[in-house]
Amino acid sequence: MTDPLLAAVSGGVRLVELGQPHFTGMPCSPNHPGFRMSLARRHGDVVRPDGGSASNEIIVTGGHVGTHVDALSHVSHDGLLHGGVDAAEAQRGGRFSQLGAEHTPPLLTRGVLLDVAGTHGVDVLPAGYGVTARDLQDASDRAGVRVGRGDVVLVRTGWARHFDTDPTTYLGQQDGVPGPTPDAAAWLAGAGVVSTGADTTAYEQIKPGAGHSVLPVHRVLLVDAGVHIIEHLNLEPAAAEGLTEFVFVMAPLRIVGGTGSPVRPVAAVAA
Repeated sequence: MTDPLLAAVSGGVRLVELGQPHFTGMPCSPNHPGFRMSLARRHGDVVRPDGGSASNEIIVTGGHVGTHVDALSHVSHDGLLHGGVDAAEAQRGGRFSQLGAEHTPPLLTRGVLLDVAGTHGVDVLPAGYGVTARDLQDASDRAGVRVGRGDVVLVRTGWARHFDTDPTTYLGQQDGVPGPTPDAAAWLAGAGVVSTGADTTAYEQIKPGAGHSVLPVHRVLLVDAGVHIIEHLNLEPAAAEGLTEFVFVMAPLRIVGGTGSPVRPVAAVAA
């Protein structure tokens, strides 16, 4: 008997990229070491007797650079991680013994795109704009979808347009960055989402001049609710296609004791 999921895939599936490419010099939060890639061996450095040659690279990166997902070990509040885990104790030995990135689950589930910028009738939300629970509800109503338990909700601000064209604006140290507010995070947690992401560096409302000084949304989602956060998404292709709900696919690396992992999320839609 044919597996129903295999049958669905055999019927034709098209993948829409939801993330950014990783490249040397790409913008990243000042709180994290940046991404660097260089060839360690080039074709011709060593040539085998049969004429064959190979090339390889060395990659140095933080776990929260480029499109990535936060593990539940990433943020603590008053010394405690999600579930009341003692952060100081869990991080002894240079890696987390609990809630590390190896426990961040791969996801094959329903994805929902809430296009807040589109709901406001703009390509990009203003710098420093706070995305509220009302904004998410309005975007949900506009899309004709209802956020439910186990969903992955992706919030489009349009800010990804600055990623590879204007890194200074994208990071928003001076003018700020649009992003969810704590009440928006509570709305998502209350709906039972398993993960949520946005097309910005921090999944937070960054007010002008504030930088990444406080992370209240991370506390609500990671610490209080155990909801994984995906950052540095590129939701422009999905929005251009008018996607609202789809099969969401994402597989984090199993980095033992880590606090985050690079990912390549995609939306799977019927071909």
